[in-house]
Amino acid sequence: MTAAVGRARWGILLVVTMLVIAAAGAYAANAFGRFQESRTAASTVRVASGAAVLEKSSVLFRNTAPGQGYGTVGVVPLSDPAGERSLAAVACDRVYGTLQHIVCLKTNRGLVTNFEAVMLTPDWRPAGSWSLPGIPSRTRISPDGSLVATTVFVSGHSYGNGSFSTATSISAVQGGSVTGNLEDFTLLVNGARVTAADRNIWGVTFVPGQRDTFYATAASSGRIWLVKGSISARTLTAIHDGVECPSLSPDGTRIAYKKNTGSPVAAHWGVAYLDVASGKETVLSEPRSVDDQIEWLDEQTLLYGLARDGAAGDSDIWQINTNPASRSSIFIEHAWSPSVIR
Repeated sequence: MTAAVGRARWGILLVVTMLVIAAAGAYAANAFGRFQESRTAASTVRVASGAAVLEKSSVLFRNTAPGQGYGTVGVVPLSDPAGERSLAAVACDRVYGTLQHIVCLKTNRGLVTNFEAVMLTPDWRPAGSWSLPGIPSRTRISPDGSLVATTVFVSGHSYGNGSFSTATSISAVQGGSVTGNLEDFTLLVNGARVTAADRNIWGVTFVPGQRDTFYATAASSGRIWLVKGSISARTLTAIHDGVECPSLSPDGTRIAYKKNTGSPVAAHWGVAYLDVASGKETVLSEPRSVDDQIEWLDEQTLLYGLARDGAAGDSDIWQINTNPASRSSIFIEHAWSPSVIR
């Protein structure tokens, strides 16, 4: 091959590459334009005029209805969850709240994308923030309002992917880390310390009236456990197998969770709960795969989010009674990440 032919081929390759880059840029710009138009269109749900007000006996959630207000924090009264919703001018990927505090996990997109946790007052004013090391996944506030737990993905974006990795920590609501990464805690299974490098911890739930104690999920070498954590002792002690994203009931007697009935690479999560005293597990009749940290509506009803089929970025909050014969029903349409304000 002559030098001239070689230069010609390189020239053709350069032109083709530039055309591909230009086409990709045009597609991205067009997609972003469509996205911006969808965000400014009228909302597909009834939205109350005025700012959202956080009150007792209400439900806080992330609004996923297409149109104005997509991704912002929504509030509905417990007495009318399907009714008109109030929206705050605050966008979150994941949100959780009490009457005193709201935690908002968010993605800040720009030239360099970063992630952060923001504490908000009940009137939506920022009260503190800190950076997160990855993509927001789970968050909880302790019943006494003093602690907040966050879980993020630092690699992999799904719990059904065996290659995922998380970072979970507990911080003080008023600011400052309390635990650091929970992977640095001592993990004990059947009295033996687990030191494998693939340890993952996620999905913290706090114990009412016990500031030192929490539950979470721990995983290593293909096994998954419900662990009971001690902040002062810096330990995680396995107490049950196969529990993911635990959520303690308001009275502290039962733990709801998702249970993988599939495989590590093709997960299918059913809804279950565990009686803490007896260790008895009850699996409910929800046939769909629930990839969420469940919230207790009351002592007999569970809430969780499910993605809408064929509607990227949209989801609904469903409810199911703890009676094994009960069937699920929609609680709030176009919503995600619920927390009950008691």
